[in-house]
Amino acid sequence: MIPNKSTTPYVPVTPNEIIEQTHQAFELGITIAHLHARNDDETPSYHKNIYHHIFEGIRKYCPDLIICCSTSGRYCSEFEKRSAVIELKPDMCSLTLSSLNFTNQTSINSPDVIVRLAENVSLLAPSH
Repeated sequence: MIPNKSTTPYVPVTPNEIIEQTHQAFELGITIAHLHARNDDETPSYHKNIYHHIFEGIRKYCPDLIICCSTSGRYCSEFEKRSAVIELKPDMCSLTLSSLNFTNQTSINSPDVIVRLAENVSLLAPSH
């Protein structure tokens, strides 16, 4: 969520870069990938359309890969934004069970949002 192209040219930030690097890692033997989507300005994204593009590409080239996506509260704390990706039915979702303090910001995970996200994630059905 933190690195961008100005930090390192190797971090994948566009959907196509994420798909390509995940495919390369899959060819080397990974079985699971934890994914964070990015907006055009390289900031973290919660937008379903971006995640959808990434999931579609990864499933095309890596059909047996387990996809885990982020429901992070680091850049947005609203349940609606954080849960949007769950509707795409990834295989897994990460869920931080407490708030966290980072050097320059806080990741807010209120108990009610944690419970609601956990309830939504429990509805995931295998997609492939």
